[in-house]
Amino acid sequence: MHDSDTTPQTPKMSGASEEAVVVIVGAGPSGLAVAACLAARSVPSLILERDDCVAPLWRHRAYDRLHLHLAKRFCALPLLPFPRDAPTFVPARDFLRYLELYAARFAARVRLRRRVAAALFDPPSSTWRVRARALDTGAEEEYAARFVVVAAGENCAPALPALPGLDGFPGPVRHSSEYRSGSGYAGMRVLVVGSGNSGMEIALDLAEAGAKTSIVVRSPLHILSREMWLLGMILTKFLPVRLVDAFLLFLCYLKYGDTSKYGIRRPAIGPFDMKINTPLYPVLDVGTYDKIRSGEIQVLPAVSSVKGNNVEFSDGNSYPFDAIIFATGYKSTIKEWLQSDEYLIGDDGMAKQKYPNQWKGKNGLYCVGLARRGLYGTSEEAQLIAEDISKEYNNKYNNNDKGN
Repeated sequence: MHDSDTTPQTPKMSGASEEAVVVIVGAGPSGLAVAACLAARSVPSLILERDDCVAPLWRHRAYDRLHLHLAKRFCALPLLPFPRDAPTFVPARDFLRYLELYAARFAARVRLRRRVAAALFDPPSSTWRVRARALDTGAEEEYAARFVVVAAGENCAPALPALPGLDGFPGPVRHSSEYRSGSGYAGMRVLVVGSGNSGMEIALDLAEAGAKTSIVVRSPLHILSREMWLLGMILTKFLPVRLVDAFLLFLCYLKYGDTSKYGIRRPAIGPFDMKINTPLYPVLDVGTYDKIRSGEIQVLPAVSSVKGNNVEFSDGNSYPFDAIIFATGYKSTIKEWLQSDEYLIGDDGMAKQKYPNQWKGKNGLYCVGLARRGLYGTSEEAQLIAEDISKEYNNKYNNNDKGN
């Protein structure tokens, strides 16, 4: 939804700055959720988004077969549940439509193609100064806001490893953000580097499309079905994590057997313990493991170097490939522009504080969706942020109105 300057609560400042009660950086699910929760409390906000649409990750950088990994009840944003007839695991294209509807339903005020260059707190005025560039015109803009919500997400920029010799690889080299489907890869020898959920699903997609697929699995990982993970989420509400993990690992053994026979070692800690205490996620299997077990997808160790079209691995073996796809995730760029903060956001661009205090910083700074708690955590954080902001906003601004 494009910005409209008819909102009466955002008066112009003198000079080149513009006042806004709340500036939200990022128009993905996190930013939209905060804006909706603020609107429900009659607090105006303005979202700055560097891309050309809301939810750009889901529009421009999602592969075709992607579905939400969690059941819809855990992925709905505040104030708008999914329709009853929506599938349990919502396809990415349907989730995009949901997000666009969400932005329209709550009249999210979004300025697109704005790249935030700096956000700096000004103590004398108790105001955040947010500088942004309008990418279509090159114009510099400045916003003065009492509150800033960092909702830029952990997926700001593709993360690519520096592999010796990669520049000389003759075939296509792509990041998963550029991958859409296995169409066009039939008969090709394709290496997928990265064994998280995206890497595993892309490898499955390629194998089903007729590619001769290999996947690099460097570290131990948990493989569970989506149904197992859903059951675990429910059980953790009633049982200790260690018991839930023990039960899930028993189910995993019944379903998958000894995965180490196929080059996949399980971590020493259980899947929920790992999810809570590390940045790592379990792999929610949608069919990849059957392809690995049948030999249609080859599991390989870490890449050590590339020589021409041959890729050498840490076990000393090498194999020729026609294409390489890096499913190596993303990195945050928040620390490149966020200033005046040593408390809320860590050097990795993620929430520095532990749950449940990860969402609130100092001087009116907040973050949402940066605690690796998924959409379910985003919804909780958005409501907490909106409630906290609305208390100060309603007390201060409403009292000012009465004084006038």
